[in-house]
This record gives sequence, C-alpha cells and structure tokens, in this order.
Amino acid sequence: MENVVLIIHLLLALGLIAAVLLQRSEGGGLGIGGGGGGATTGRAPATPMGKLTWILAIAFICTSIALTIIGAQNSAGTSVVDRLGVTPPTASDSITPAVPDADSLLPPSSGENAPLVPSAD
Repeated sequence: MENVVLIIHLLLALGLIAAVLLQRSEGGGLGIGGGGGGATTGRAPATPMGKLTWILAIAFICTSIALTIIGAQNSAGTSVVDRLGVTPPTASDSITPAVPDADSLLPPSSGENAPLVPSAD
C-alpha cells in the first residue's frame, strides 16, 4: 500500500512541477514580467492551468499526509536496532568503565618535576 501511495505521490510531484512551469508569468511576485494593470485590476480570472495546479497541490498534500500516517503505523513500537537483528546488551553483559582517580585529573603541583608552564627552548 505504501508503495502505491508513494508512486502516486511522485507522479503528483512531477505533474505539479510541470503545471507550475507551464503557467504564464503574471509578474506578481517580483514586480517583473508580463502583468498589466498592477494594483488597479482585481484578481485575475482562474485559468484551467491555475485550477489544475490547485488540484495537484491538494492531492500532493493529501498523499504526503497519507504517507506520514502509513509510515507512523509501520514503525509503531519498533526501532531501527530491532530491524538489524542485534540483541542489545543486558545489565549483566555490560562492563562499567573504570573511573579515573580524582588526583590524576588535577594538574601537577609545583613540587613535582613536571613544568607547569610550557617553555620555548
């Protein structure tokens, strides 16, 4: 089922791209192109390409929502790790990392032979 909806979704995407590219530029976006009257005219009449674009866009959004729902149902309660077939380690199998001594984390004191400030020799 997911494959069928995905194929329809891809065809709608291609159709939507084609419909947008085939439309005549009306110049409303950037103020360039072939528009005529500007602010003095009302809304342009709906063309068949405009209606087709709206239909394809609505269908594209519907298939997007359907794919999201199908994907959520397929992955409910599972993890990617579950699909690998690897069993997670249990508490008895885990090895606790050795915690370093608190004194080893401090910088060397002035009484030790290690220099505190690097010197250029």
